Amino acid sequence: MIRIYADSTNDLGAELIEKNNVRIVPLYVRMGEETVKDGPSFDPDKLYAWADKNKTTPSTAAFSPGDAEEAIREAKAAGDDILFFGISTEMSAACSVFKVAAEEVDYSDHVFVVDSRNLSTGIGLIILKAAKIMEEGNRTAAEVWLELQKIIPKVRASFVVDTLLYLYRGGRCSAVSALAASALGIKPKIVVADGKMGVGAKYRGKIEAVIKKYVNDLEPQLKRADRDAVFITHSGVDAAILEAVKAELTELKHFDNIYITRTGGVISSHCGPGTLGVLFIEND
Repeated sequence: MIRIYADSTNDLGAELIEKNNVRIVPLYVRMGEETVKDGPSFDPDKLYAWADKNKTTPSTAAFSPGDAEEAIREAKAAGDDILFFGISTEMSAACSVFKVAAEEVDYSDHVFVVDSRNLSTGIGLIILKAAKIMEEGNRTAAEVWLELQKIIPKVRASFVVDTLLYLYRGGRCSAVSALAASALGIKPKIVVADGKMGVGAKYRGKIEAVIKKYVNDLEPQLKRADRDAVFITHSGVDAAILEAVKAELTELKHFDNIYITRTGGVISSHCGPGTLGVLFIEND
């Protein structure tokens, strides 16, 4: 049997995690002296309240080798192979830690680490593809891993950020950039490419209008997207905005599934409240 393990940054949400039998190896969020595990039950609003009170953002960390070894030993005892899905190696050590742990447990021949080259539901999309491949036929873990390597470069992940404060506090952008964006009312589009985050378009205006323009700009790509799933993933956005985005995607009459999920602790720590992304796999 093949087990799917994933770090907690996949943001699939509890329902999809349970439906696809995904076992989570949580990363950590540190708020001052308190260290908590990330995951579907994490409450980002408490994180924001802490950050506002302390004028800083939480720090985040990958799981420990011991955490990974415990997960791998469980699979080894059952004689199962593992597909592990992790946030891009350009952003975290999670994939590397899991590989080392597999060697320590002497089970590396049965552990296949999928470097998503992505984050959030960019990882989630790859997990769902893996689950579908596994359902469709009798594949080995190695065969599924190889199939996923063709899919990973096609994942399109981007987000509109309402505030650069959290990215600045977390060292992801300079004070000058954050100040300039705030003064000019700029809402940048953050794009994941080659495993890294970069700035794409720069929008101005209220977040409602910015998100609408962002989704409209994505329409040509969305019409070429894989039909299985599209994600609307956010870090705390008004319900009316979420429904408006879902309505626009529904009007395309293209996707079999439109999922709305909220970012967990690690992603929320870096992007802050008011962030929204539309994530999908683009066909050739």
